[in-house]
Amino acid sequence: MVRRPGALCGLAVLLSLFALAFVGPFVSPWTHTDVDYTALRQPPDVRHWMGTNRIGQDVFAQVVRGLQKSLLIGLLVALFSTVLAAAVGACAGYFGGWTDRVLMFVVDLMLVLPGLLVLVVVAPRLREWGWIALVGLLALLGWMVTARAVRGMTLSLKERQFVVVARLMGVSSPRIIWRHVLPHTASFLITDATIAVGGAVISETGLSYFGLGVQPPDVSLGTLIADATDVALVYPWMFFFPTGLLIAFVLAVNLVGGALRDALDPTTADSATPTRTALSGTSR
Repeated sequence: MVRRPGALCGLAVLLSLFALAFVGPFVSPWTHTDVDYTALRQPPDVRHWMGTNRIGQDVFAQVVRGLQKSLLIGLLVALFSTVLAAAVGACAGYFGGWTDRVLMFVVDLMLVLPGLLVLVVVAPRLREWGWIALVGLLALLGWMVTARAVRGMTLSLKERQFVVVARLMGVSSPRIIWRHVLPHTASFLITDATIAVGGAVISETGLSYFGLGVQPPDVSLGTLIADATDVALVYPWMFFFPTGLLIAFVLAVNLVGGALRDALDPTTADSATPTRTALSGTSR
């Protein structure tokens, strides 16, 4: 990864965005709910670093809050979906038999569900639960492809000598999976989870753009982009700041994810990770 300038640039952008999202609220004199009635739709200046919106709210404070919310949702979705995929895939591959058939039936059933349609139908009914429900919904629809990949790796690993020896020594199956199987899939899971963050942020942004994700008075990058779409050419600072940060984040995640794939797992990740990337926009 160190030998790839693009990956280092992507990592620097990611660190900068996370610093902006979680340190920015402490350096800004405004919060995302403050209103300055003397500065409506004002361009960037000394008082409002990214200008103001139509009701006088500071765009910098809103963008920082929206970026923070989108990143937090993306991280949690990637974490939960990866943990679920690792558990299901490892158990299915290791135990085999009925366990494998039942778990893979659930995976296949989830894969044939139209993810976008499920999100559109279910997300509005979870608004009262807040953004935590959105995290659970996105994670529930985004783990199946990874679970299949982990199952395939586990089928190979369980025949390795160190696993067979541990089984003969009486080590319990959960301990074998935790101590011997999952560590050998960690490189793939790390790569997959990294790219999953980008996919989750895109999914959350799309849902929030159409009013199905984060709800007012809270904001995310999707809600900010939706609010400014109609006036993008007249008041460009309201639209291009959140849009630019979203584009920068997704590009940086792809650069870092690609570098991790090549550095940690150049064989399995070449086939599995692009599949999840292609499906992330629909399955989530």
